[in-house]
Amino acid sequence: MRMKLWLDTDPGVDDALALALILVRPEFELLGVSTVFGNASVEQTTANALRLLTLFGHPELPVHAGAARPLVGEPRFAAAVHGNDGMSGCTAQLPEPAGAAHRVPAVEALLAASHVHAGALHLVAVGPFTNLALALRQDPSLPERVASLTLMGAAFGGHGYTGNVTPCAEANVHNDPRAAAEVFAATWQQCRVIGLDATQRTRIPIRRLSPLAEGSAAQRLLWAASQPYAGYYATRDGENALVAHDATAVAALLAPEAFTWRSGPMRVVEGGLAHGQTVQDWQHLGGADWRELPHHAVATDTDAETLTLLCLEAWQSC
Repeated sequence: MRMKLWLDTDPGVDDALALALILVRPEFELLGVSTVFGNASVEQTTANALRLLTLFGHPELPVHAGAARPLVGEPRFAAAVHGNDGMSGCTAQLPEPAGAAHRVPAVEALLAASHVHAGALHLVAVGPFTNLALALRQDPSLPERVASLTLMGAAFGGHGYTGNVTPCAEANVHNDPRAAAEVFAATWQQCRVIGLDATQRTRIPIRRLSPLAEGSAAQRLLWAASQPYAGYYATRDGENALVAHDATAVAALLAPEAFTWRSGPMRVVEGGLAHGQTVQDWQHLGGADWRELPHHAVATDTDAETLTLLCLEAWQSC
């Protein structure tokens, strides 16, 4: 049976790669897309989502605009990584959207889908978790109707990866630590967190994407958008490679055995030097304030080659 999927996203180069993976794989039935600020403004990420779905041949899928700012504080964007348009300056290569964003806002649409597909809906969130937190505030029973939640975000210090926007914090959590804390505190039936400990271990040399350069319009767009994006990591890490954070998170639904997992309660630091830092008590050292929290699975490592081949096969088919 195909997994009924809802994608909460802030497209974003790696979001585009994740969307391509979802739409190609027969295991998934994408029901809808909700957008959030993050890699760019929510107006830009919504426009990107609409144009990407048109490019990928699925203009019929509904796009619902969501949060424009975090629960607390001001939004920040990632122009240095994704360009001012969120797509490495490649929006001119995207077609005009076949339609407009749906009139139903993201939170209402997500909650409605959870009722229609109660017990069968799989949520995937690859941007700041603001829409999810707002949905939980509106309906705390949401986790009871969700089969699984997959989150791209956080960093726990594995392999030296403690953050990518500050020394302590990963971007999606840092963009809205309050939302992340509320999502981590909810009792989901299954919650998997794929953070930098795993995604940074799945670096795809950019040369392995070269077949995309001569492929379909969708493949050429992914190739073009990946060049400046990988260039950012080449400057930062000294390796011209694609770190496809969001696609790696989607791949966890297809190949969970390609990840190493650990379980425990999670908390988020708000304020101060470590603002946005994620901490997991996987050794069960915490007191009562930890013991009352639900346990979630965190990916601490990956089989990088398995995930690379999975992604490359999908991208070369879109």
